Amino acid sequence: MTATVPRYRNEGLDTLRALAIVLVVLHHYVLFVSDAPTFGWFGEIGWVGVDLFFALSGYLIGNQIFAAMRSETGFSLSRFYARRFLRTLPNFYVVLALYYLWPWFRHGAELPPLWRFLTFTQNINLSPGTAFSHAWSLCIEEQFYVLLPAVALLIAAIRGSLRWAWAAVAAAFLMGVSVRWWLWQDVVDGQVRAQWGYFKYIYYSSFCRFDELVAGVALALLRNHHESVWRRVTAHGNVLCAAGLAVCAFACYLFLQNRFGFSQTVFGFPMLALGFSLLILAALGEQSWLRTMRVPGAGKLALWSYAIYLTHKQVCILAADMFADWGYGPESGVTIVCLLLLSVVSGWILYAGVESPFMRLRDRYFSAR
Repeated sequence: MTATVPRYRNEGLDTLRALAIVLVVLHHYVLFVSDAPTFGWFGEIGWVGVDLFFALSGYLIGNQIFAAMRSETGFSLSRFYARRFLRTLPNFYVVLALYYLWPWFRHGAELPPLWRFLTFTQNINLSPGTAFSHAWSLCIEEQFYVLLPAVALLIAAIRGSLRWAWAAVAAAFLMGVSVRWWLWQDVVDGQVRAQWGYFKYIYYSSFCRFDELVAGVALALLRNHHESVWRRVTAHGNVLCAAGLAVCAFACYLFLQNRFGFSQTVFGFPMLALGFSLLILAALGEQSWLRTMRVPGAGKLALWSYAIYLTHKQVCILAADMFADWGYGPESGVTIVCLLLLSVVSGWILYAGVESPFMRLRDRYFSAR
């Protein structure tokens, strides 16, 4: 454990990561287990937890790349890919093997071709309701891990690279808005199967969901290349936190009114990106209560969040059948508590048995230093 957990952890970022996994788990419980408003609006809007994960990943990975590029040793593309893949792929492959080698684990759901998972293209034209469908977000993140360092190195080789970097950030946001605008009119507006088209061609699409990742990259760019601005901004952590909560609350309110509406689809995701970026800034601010507040269990949930994300959905679906046979429905307090605990335990098992050993291997052969 000492080899895989850094001595210093930002408690604010851990709180945000823990919040993200709680939101996702509760939303999936409502969507795939209870099919009822079990957790009220909190469970209904819980899908935004994925967007929060995207924003955190964008900042953390962007900061690693930009900081390394400014260091004396420079940025090693091979070392970056080795560290990223040792961090993400072992857990993913183990869970993927459960789906393909153990038919009972799929619970009768159709499974996309294996090559789509192995090439991280499963999210492209993904039909809702297939087995291991929540791997769509992992595919987008892996695409991001491959693309960002290459783009960063390309821009760094250009004269006036900082201006080009900010231009690329702005272009990515404009592209996301434009693509969602066009796709909403084509596959949602007036269509009989509007929700199906929304999820298949917009919600799961890489081009439509880069907003939060790019927002996180913008924060990393600000931190590494505009230090004075960064210090002035992060000096007002509590103000940033209040502003971030207000923006996120307004965005969630709009999505709760009509998740598939035109304005929500086109402009809702950039609004979430802004709100989550403000919260990340608050978590990094020296005087922010978000950074100094200790939420019991948040650190552990943050540490196990990736493993929990991979396992919780199918574990809950399968366990719910057993509890139903014992006379406990999905909205029973016994079922809810047991399934949520089981989600955490299954994630911890995957973390301890797979993720942690590979993290030690990574730190031994591909040290961050």
